Amino acid sequence: MSNECVIEVLMVDDDEGDTLMAQEAFEDIGFPHNFHIVHDGIQALDFMEKKGEFVDAPDPDFVLLDINMPRMNGHEVLDWIRHHHKYELIPVVILTTSHSDEDIFKSYKGRANSFVTKPTDIREFNNAVRAIREFWFSVARLPTLKK
Repeated sequence: MSNECVIEVLMVDDDEGDTLMAQEAFEDIGFPHNFHIVHDGIQALDFMEKKGEFVDAPDPDFVLLDINMPRMNGHEVLDWIRHHHKYELIPVVILTTSHSDEDIFKSYKGRANSFVTKPTDIREFNNAVRAIREFWFSVARLPTLKK
């Protein structure tokens, strides 16, 4: 058995259909990972701060983040991540329905690692998530966080 690390993926998105499709697209990732889903920004912060129902949550190594969510939007979550030393280096990919130049600019200014507009076609959505997965988990190297 390999001593490979398990990659902890956190998806923050209020659309249950999109989270299910993304989770399925990650299933054939080719190395150990856990896929965690929260449905708004407040839950994302609770997950990362290990509060309430997330007291035993692992530290995420990678975040898929929607912008348009109730209670706390993705830009606010990104800002929180980038201002918390423990998480400031983890890759954050914005995966959203927005096509707005303002959202794209604000995401990159907030130090998102990439911005992907969710395709509306199911096949194209799966291809986009697989491309994200392929790049971040086969081509790029993730930082090793001090946990």
